[in-house]
Amino acid sequence: MEQSTEWGRIDDEGTVFVRTSAGERAIGSWQAGEPAAGLAHFARRYDDLATEVQLLEKRLASGAADPGSTRTTAVTLQEGLPTAAVLGDVDGLSARLVAVIAAADGKLAEVKEQRAQAKAASVAAKETLVAEAEQIADSSQWKASGDRLRAIVDEWRLIKGIDRRTDEQLWKRFSAARDAFTKRRGAHFAERDQQADSVKLVKERIVAEAEELATSKDWGPTAARMRQLLTDWKASGRARREAEDALWSRFRSAQDAFFAARSAVFSERDAEQAANQKRKEALIAEAEALDPADLDKANSALRDLQERYDAVGHVPRDAVRGLDTRMQDAERRIREAVEDEWDRSAAVENPVLVQLRAAAAKAETQLAKARAAGDATRVADAEAALAARRQWLAEAEKSARP
Repeated sequence: MEQSTEWGRIDDEGTVFVRTSAGERAIGSWQAGEPAAGLAHFARRYDDLATEVQLLEKRLASGAADPGSTRTTAVTLQEGLPTAAVLGDVDGLSARLVAVIAAADGKLAEVKEQRAQAKAASVAAKETLVAEAEQIADSSQWKASGDRLRAIVDEWRLIKGIDRRTDEQLWKRFSAARDAFTKRRGAHFAERDQQADSVKLVKERIVAEAEELATSKDWGPTAARMRQLLTDWKASGRARREAEDALWSRFRSAQDAFFAARSAVFSERDAEQAANQKRKEALIAEAEALDPADLDKANSALRDLQERYDAVGHVPRDAVRGLDTRMQDAERRIREAVEDEWDRSAAVENPVLVQLRAAAAKAETQLAKARAAGDATRVADAEAALAARRQWLAEAEKSARP
């Protein structure tokens, strides 16, 4: 007996039909039992298919599914619907699959755009690294630039999503820049090594001369030459590190040996000169204490002190002027006292001076008398006469001095 549902029917022979917009089509035969059971069997198969479609929809909407795989599965299901042995809303299921395919196409387009953008970003990133490497190729910051080129290689490996051809072209540019830098760096260090070898020869000659001068006792010229050798050392550049350190050690040893010996000699000399300074200071103190009242005794003692002062050896250079000035002041004090005494003696014994002093005294007496008499003419004449005699006396006294 025929039975039917909304989506299909089963006829008396057990043939099952599904209704679609294109009309009825046979989807199978049911001979195993009641017609209702047959309809229910094919309806469950439809439910299973609908569940699969629903799963595709949910996974695609959530982003958990790969759009490409989802589309492939949806197309397969869509293509199988015209022959699917299911009982249900086949047209509705078909429409849902069409929607899934369209959504998957949209997702694929987004993925394609994202990949294109990612690729462009990756290409741009590597082009930036290449540009940096090409700039570094002309750098002379050897260590920093070399480290940066190695870091660029590490960064390069982390950048993905570029097609092989583009990646190879960019890598070729980077490699060319890195090779150019490496070649320049190699040439630089080769030249520096050559210069270092030349510097070594120069410094070996400097060290040899310093070692020869280390035992010299010609303190002044040798010290000046040692300082010049140090200046030459600094100006000559640097040898290889091992040679530089070894030569510097020898050079410093030679310099230290010379200056230590000179320092020892100078220390002994300084002690001797300090003692000489004390002896001269003691002699000066004696000279300064001489009493000009007893000129013969003071003059004799001064001559003895002068001889002893001159016999004392060298004193520190910065003390020479002060000591000599003090001694000269002491000598001058006694010498001036002697000259004053001589002037007085010479003035008393000189007859011309005696006569001129008497004439001046007489002129003073006459002036006093003229003033007492109140005679202006006599006063003027007496003043003129006194002024003339005083001038003559002064000139005579000046001439009488040695």
